[in-house]
Amino acid sequence: MKKAIAMAVAGASAVALMACTPSVNVNVNLAPIYAKLDVNVKVQLDEDVKALVQQNPNLF
Repeated sequence: MKKAIAMAVAGASAVALMACTPSVNVNVNLAPIYAKLDVNVKVQLDEDVKALVQQNPNLF
C-alpha cells in the first residue's frame, strides 16, 4: 500500500514538473541583404564578348 502511494506521488510529481517545463520562443527578424553584383556581371560579360570576338573576328 505504501509502495502504491509512493508511486502515485512520484507520478504526480513527474507530471507537475513536466507541466512547468519552460519554453523558449525565438523571434528572428532578418534584415534584407543587398549586394552589388553588377560589377561582376559587367566583367563576366566583357570577358565573354572578348572571347566571342576572338573566336569570330567578323562578328561585328
